[in-house]
Order: sequence, then structure tokens, then C-alpha cells
Amino acid sequence: MNPLRAYFDANRGPLLNKWLHYFDIYDHHFARFRGRDVVMLEIGVYHGGSLALWKSYFGSRARLVGVDINPRARQFADDQVTIVIGDQSNRDFLRSLLLQWPRIDILLDDGGHSMEQQITTFEELYGAVAPNGVYMVEDTHTSYWPEYGGGLEGGNSFLEYTKRLTDQLNAWHVREWKDQPRTEFSRSAWSISWYDSIVAIEKRPKVAPEARMTGRPSFLALDE
Repeated sequence: MNPLRAYFDANRGPLLNKWLHYFDIYDHHFARFRGRDVVMLEIGVYHGGSLALWKSYFGSRARLVGVDINPRARQFADDQVTIVIGDQSNRDFLRSLLLQWPRIDILLDDGGHSMEQQITTFEELYGAVAPNGVYMVEDTHTSYWPEYGGGLEGGNSFLEYTKRLTDQLNAWHVREWKDQPRTEFSRSAWSISWYDSIVAIEKRPKVAPEARMTGRPSFLALDE
């Protein structure tokens, strides 16, 4: 069984509130970090259950940073967990995180879920994620909910924002941009994965794509 789901089903500790299909998505993107000196920053720690989940999953070498707007979250700090109190829609606060944590291997945004919060956080913190790290936003179904600033096919929703990033992912093939410098996202994003209520961006340093041929053709061209 997926170890995250197994932990969730057996949990008798701090409250965990998760959509069940999230566990396979987490494991798919996070498994390679298990047992390593990983730094994970999670925005929105709620009752602390997710921090206990990640400690179990990643192991004792992981450093966890929990960010929450509620000062009561300080109670979850321990030798492995650092708690920082602040508002993720405040750009100055987000930039202050970079001074404390210049390298983040995994960033999981499970905060307030509004469009302003998700987009602001991405714009400020994506660059802090390590070159081979993961930036993940969950509960993106709020992109369809007007009370969070979303709406179906809404131009200002986080999902619509990430759809536009596909152009940056394919920037070397956009002829109109031929003579323009590539963006940080173009040079660093390896993939964007959309799931039900989750967007995951895998980072990997990129250079201009190169096509090659090897071997020999199995037939002659018509003009030969």
C-alpha cells in the first residue's frame, strides 16, 4: 500500500484532512526524496497532522518548515519542524522566507486557496525551489469557486495562470519568441502535471532542446 495512505488510515494522532486520491500524487512526485536531507516547506499546517505525516514519510533527515497565519501553529515546532507565522498573500513576508530558507526541495501550498494567495506565493517562491525540486499546489478546485476569486474559464484563476505557463515550458518552439531570452520558468521547469485539484511542477535545469538522428533509414527517399 502507498505508505502515505497507510499512515493516514492508521492515524490516531493530530487531525489529517485529505482527499484520498492525493496520496498517490504525493508519492509519485515525492518518493525520490525519502530518506534524504530534504527541505520541505508546507504552507498551511492546520492541526499539525500533515507535519506528522511528512515526518513519517521522509524520515528523520528531513527538515520541515510549516508556514501558517494562525499563531497557534507554533505548538507543532520541534527538533525537526520549524514553524513560521505569516500571511502568504504578503509579498514581503514571502520574501523574508527566502532569507531563512534559500533552498527548498519541496514546496507544498496548502494554504488559504484563494487565487491571490496561490499566484502571489508562486511568483515569489517558485525561484527558491531547488533545481531538481517540486512545487505543488493542492486544492486547486477553488479555481472554479467565485468566493475564492475563481470561476470556470476565469482568466484570473490559478489554473488558468498555470495553463499559460505551458507556453513558457515550450518556449524554444514559439517562433514569435525566437530572439527573446528565455524566462526563469522556461529554463527550470521540466514538467507541469495537472490532476484533480492538484498542480505539480517538477524542476530540472534545461537548455535548448536538440533533435538528432541515429541509425539508417529503412527506405530511400523518392528522389534518390
